[in-house]
Amino acid sequence: MRTTVGIIGGGPAGLLLARLLHRAGIDCVVLEARTREYVEQRQRAGMLEQGTVDALREAGAAERLEREGLVHQGIELRFERERHHIDFPALTGGRTVTIYAQTEIVKDLVALQLADGPPLLYEAEALAVEKPESATPVVRFRHEGRERTLTCDWVAGCDGYHGVSRDAFPAGTARSYAHDYPYSWLGVLAEVAPSGDELIYARGERGFALHSMRSPTVSRLYLQVPNGTDPDDWPDDRIWDELAARFAIDGDWTLHRGPIMSKSVTTMRSYVHEPMRHGRLLLAGDAAHIVPPTGAKGLNLAVSDVRVLARGLTRLHRTGDTQLLDRYSELCLQRVWQATRFSDDMTKMLHAQPDGDAFDHRMQLARLRRITASRHAAAELATNYAGLPLPV
Repeated sequence: MRTTVGIIGGGPAGLLLARLLHRAGIDCVVLEARTREYVEQRQRAGMLEQGTVDALREAGAAERLEREGLVHQGIELRFERERHHIDFPALTGGRTVTIYAQTEIVKDLVALQLADGPPLLYEAEALAVEKPESATPVVRFRHEGRERTLTCDWVAGCDGYHGVSRDAFPAGTARSYAHDYPYSWLGVLAEVAPSGDELIYARGERGFALHSMRSPTVSRLYLQVPNGTDPDDWPDDRIWDELAARFAIDGDWTLHRGPIMSKSVTTMRSYVHEPMRHGRLLLAGDAAHIVPPTGAKGLNLAVSDVRVLARGLTRLHRTGDTQLLDRYSELCLQRVWQATRFSDDMTKMLHAQPDGDAFDHRMQLARLRRITASRHAAAELATNYAGLPLPV
């Protein structure tokens, strides 16, 4: 097979890139190792920055999002049995965020791709990226029981942290930075209406809790738990009781309870791979960086990578100019490190530290008090949460 851009990974990053390239008249092929059913049901993020919504509109993939997405004007911080609203539009010049599940984004992009887009191959497992320094890099993959090759002008590695793209960087050409957090999230998807209109971030001595939603009838909730936690050790009643205790405030508020449809444990990690380009191989999304989910940045960072990459490839296609592609890694990493810093700050401010003492506890409260008392501090949080501007 031969194409201009070979895209490894059929998640939101790879699918959005394919859609943007298709609209720019650039041919590409998407290779996805899993089945379509698996990819469309995989539970992931649901909070979209303003820039991510704009990107889906640009790709012509926002029709259902516009109809079903839940626009949020801010978030709520809870601590010391108090509630504090952070007003995003008032603090950012009008920017908002939107709740729309990643699974739905994938379904929308898959439908468009299969209707009129470039080839999308499921159960096509990428085995290696070969000759990335050459003018014709090759993706070796297995599909329908036999090994095949895809020769490209460019390869986009959108295959996540466990993919093969990063392995194509020769020894000594890249460096990675990582930090593992001493706690995890127990996440549940519940068939019950949300208990509030916005996301609630709760910090307390019992641990962190997050109240989110997927739709007007489905809630997504998280509890801080020790690493190594088995979700089967948490029956439904225990989960609801613990959520109620961590969200408790002085005043009128009730946590809605309902059937829990799924539960899982997510470890917390920060990871950045530098650079994000080697030769004609360019990484995007989780293949290059991972952030703890507290800042809601994972999917949004992947989309910002893809927007820069699509603009660079489009400029090359239309004018022959390579300057944007040449700066791809530099431009993306500026935003990646700021999002990593923000996510790390939010994580450490809101989670009970397993080895923390009374001083750590008071410092967390001091940071929260500053955000809720200072317009400048609140604006910094709101600006980062709603999304920093694209670097190009």
